[in-house]
Amino acid sequence: MNSAADLRLQTCRPQTSALPATEVATYLQALPDWQLQDGKIVRVYAFQNYYRTLAFVNAIAYTIHTEDHHPELVITYKQCVVKYDTHSVNNGLGGLSLNDFICAAKLDAIYAQSVARTAS
Repeated sequence: MNSAADLRLQTCRPQTSALPATEVATYLQALPDWQLQDGKIVRVYAFQNYYRTLAFVNAIAYTIHTEDHHPELVITYKQCVVKYDTHSVNNGLGGLSLNDFICAAKLDAIYAQSVARTAS
């Protein structure tokens, strides 16, 4: 169960341990637009204008709330930078968990739909 489609079908659950580096690498292969930076997975979503950027942020808010897994968001005129990690793993020291990759896959699907709508 390592594809983006498989990840989208899962639901976030409480995690206590961070993923080992080998699993992180495997999940990153399934989500090629995400990169590992400073212990977080990061993706920059690009848009035509501020309206579309905010529309995306509003669209992902439901998923973020439903999964109860909240990323760091940096919103600018034509970009939304999303950074995921799980602060509660490793006795509160933080790290990457399966939840980060589940949410990343779900946000990618929302972005793909939003880009498809603007292209048509």
